[in-house]
Amino acid sequence: MMTKNKLSIFITRKLPDITETLLFQDFNCSLNLQDRPLSREEILDAMCTNDVLVPTISDRIDGEMLNQAAEVGKLRMIALFGTGVDHIDLLSAHRLGIPISNTPDVLTEDTADMAMALILAVPRRLIKGENLLRSGQWQGWSPTAMLGHRIWGKKLGIIGMGRIGQALARRAAGFDMEIHYHNRNRLDLDTESTLKATFHTSLDHMLSQVDVVSVHCPHTPATYHLINQRRLKLLHPHAVVINTSRGEIIEEDALIKALKRQEIAGAGLDVFEHEEHLNPAWLKIENAVLLPHMGSATIEGRESMGDKVLKNIQAFSYNMPIPDLVETAQF
Repeated sequence: MMTKNKLSIFITRKLPDITETLLFQDFNCSLNLQDRPLSREEILDAMCTNDVLVPTISDRIDGEMLNQAAEVGKLRMIALFGTGVDHIDLLSAHRLGIPISNTPDVLTEDTADMAMALILAVPRRLIKGENLLRSGQWQGWSPTAMLGHRIWGKKLGIIGMGRIGQALARRAAGFDMEIHYHNRNRLDLDTESTLKATFHTSLDHMLSQVDVVSVHCPHTPATYHLINQRRLKLLHPHAVVINTSRGEIIEEDALIKALKRQEIAGAGLDVFEHEEHLNPAWLKIENAVLLPHMGSATIEGRESMGDKVLKNIQAFSYNMPIPDLVETAQF
């Protein structure tokens, strides 16, 4: 039986069991029982028939959808299960008075772990080695077989020195990597000294100096194709590109060409420019390690995200300040 004083909530994808249980205790929830990507029309229908939408980072919500939902007048909040908000028209939501919350600061260590794993996996050819073994083609140890490159002492260039970038820098220090970074704003000198990091005002200059590039900036209009064909040509032939942030930051076609032509040594990617329709050319690129957007996929991380979703909705329901309210000025 529906309870009139409870918010109605639609959750677009399967969330951790504990999250769904707690949401059901406090609110009237509807689930996507098939746990499949929903169409634009299905998401719009949920926006028009529920007080709160709980989408994920793969659910695109444009201005037209928000306008239609506002005309109906049912939707009161969007509580995102995720951190990045580049898939939501924030300006339209703000104009219509629809608050948006997200789940920041709980995936820092998980994502940094994955970036470090890719930094190890690509130069040391870990996936290639495992495939060789599983295929039955391995004929035993040889002095010149499966040669890769060490990362000890190499130069790491970090694009975006926020929480995740700094967490990666701490991990890379354990491999005696030399830390370089490019950021919108320079870190304070104490943090820079602790991380032993060198700031580059020019991204181009940093790219020309480092052995490994790891992307950790958000996707915004200013960072779209930040790493493009021209900038890829600035890298050394032995350089490796790592991306655990957003696929749109790298010009994917240009990266594929650079890898095919061996203009750079390799890439480790957990995100892609067109994740819904992965470019089939990737499947033929042997000098790339490809992962299915799993950088933050830990049980602990997902449950922490769910806890933030719950607290954000609870605060809204009691007319209290939303802890993780997304301000348009942030992006």
